[in-house]
Amino acid sequence: MKKFLNSLMYLGFFIIALNFTACQSEFEEINGGEDTEAIKANSTTAVLIEKTSSNDGSFDNIVDGASCVAVNFPYTVQVNGIEIIIDSREDLHAIEEIFDELDDDEDILNILFPITITLADFTEIVIENLDQLEDLAEDCLEGGDDDDIECIDFVYPITLFTFDINEQQSGEVVIESDEQLRKFFDELDDDDLIGIEFPLTLKKFDGTELVVNSNAELAMALENAEDECDEDDDDDYNDDDFDEERFDFCLTECPWLVQEVVRDNVDNTEQYLEYIMTFTEDGGVTVKDRTGNVLNGTWSSRFTDHGPLLTLEFDMLVDFNLEWLVYEIGDHTIKLYAENGNKIILKQLCDNDDEVDLSGLREILKECEWIIKKVKNQGEEIERLLGFEFKFMPEGVVTLSDGISTSEGTWEVGYNDQQVLSLLITIEGETSVSFDWPLRDLDNDRLRFEVEEIDYELILLRVCDDSAGDGDVTEIRNIMLGGLWNVALYQEDGMDMTADYTDMDFNFSTMHQVEVSINDDPIAAGLWRILRDSEEGLKFYINFDSMDALGDLTDDWKIVEVTENRIELRDESGDGTVDILVFEKP
Repeated sequence: MKKFLNSLMYLGFFIIALNFTACQSEFEEINGGEDTEAIKANSTTAVLIEKTSSNDGSFDNIVDGASCVAVNFPYTVQVNGIEIIIDSREDLHAIEEIFDELDDDEDILNILFPITITLADFTEIVIENLDQLEDLAEDCLEGGDDDDIECIDFVYPITLFTFDINEQQSGEVVIESDEQLRKFFDELDDDDLIGIEFPLTLKKFDGTELVVNSNAELAMALENAEDECDEDDDDDYNDDDFDEERFDFCLTECPWLVQEVVRDNVDNTEQYLEYIMTFTEDGGVTVKDRTGNVLNGTWSSRFTDHGPLLTLEFDMLVDFNLEWLVYEIGDHTIKLYAENGNKIILKQLCDNDDEVDLSGLREILKECEWIIKKVKNQGEEIERLLGFEFKFMPEGVVTLSDGISTSEGTWEVGYNDQQVLSLLITIEGETSVSFDWPLRDLDNDRLRFEVEEIDYELILLRVCDDSAGDGDVTEIRNIMLGGLWNVALYQEDGMDMTADYTDMDFNFSTMHQVEVSINDDPIAAGLWRILRDSEEGLKFYINFDSMDALGDLTDDWKIVEVTENRIELRDESGDGTVDILVFEKP
């Protein structure tokens, strides 16, 4: 045992020695430490310096959508058919104003080529067409990450020293700008040594200045600043459109949903997720947690040259107690930042006819059952799930049933990466519905979820108490339960297919089950429902989940005419073709 412990001690000393050596290799002392401490041109510190001095192309993202590319002035664009010459950053606001004229139109911007662009390393390139621009920008398109560090800047001038192969100082360079600094490092070989004259001043994103006195302090400051603020690399051109009055109004207009909380680089989001903050004009703020408990605090704001600052003070919610720098990012979203790794993201919750908040959607789903009208995955409609019933129960449990068999899984409501209210369903074995479904429409008793880019769609119809309160539904259902039925007519786009169903008896029974038999011998079973669609009226759902003639009857049929002995159904496809199905009692 003693030998084993000694081995561990030696191993520990060896690891410490390795770590110490690795740290020392980043910075080299020249002439025995009497002169400047130097860094290699390929060191981590040098890379951080290059990132900080890179050209930031995010200011014109409304044009090129790429933060590592800036289009050189002047150039011409067509915005919704209007031609504009862009001579300065101020001219970019003209594009924004045209985009903002209407909320529900499609904004189209075309660049008139050729143009000249400047890359992150300040290289200028002539671009002849859109394909060339997209090829260069693909590594930093909106939603991606460019390499520059924008949350901190060098305060110039900066003095750098160069050294010869004997590690003797060979030159001195005074740097006056980011471009000079970036190009200086680009021209070095990997093993070249560079010295920096300290102290050196840095300016942070909130306007505060930081003085560093060594390479180690410089590296730490740049690395800490890498993710310390919103670099505005997204495609939200509205995030600077507020003054003090507008900001205060925006803050107090509606409640805010807490979506992310990071304090001192520790992610505390789970603790505060879905808390709701309400700001009042008198400087009060209340926070309601997930169980309904309310905590009170105060807020105040002030404006600086670097944007609005929001101060929050609570007795209990200490993670919120700071003076925060404010950015408005995206639609109805505010991000709060403070140095040393602090961040809060809030999403505005305004009640209107077109939106439902997170808790509202959760309650709507739990109120009643929800019937599948349509499921589409990558453009393919999953007909076997037509008419299946979802039950969204408390504690995040969901069931999916055809009336006989039931699958169980989990569900939750939240906001996806695009900040869209979404329903996440997870049911083992049911991959067609196990998905993060963004809500697109909520109209009376109907929910529509869709991801248009990949052609996913889910439409649910609300049914409460099996439509017991709808007299038309119950009457038609009782008629269908009153004995056997035969197909008197089945017509596909004018072609009579009735003969395929000769001698078939259809028995519509309880639990939404239908059985088909020939001469009293069962040959198939399926699902049926009578329900009311808030958009399409009374519907007759039939689902046989088969590839034969019975499978052709699978559809959500519109009920056209009903008597005690006859029911006529129709379905009009998107291409205008009409199918007709008539059941009659024998």
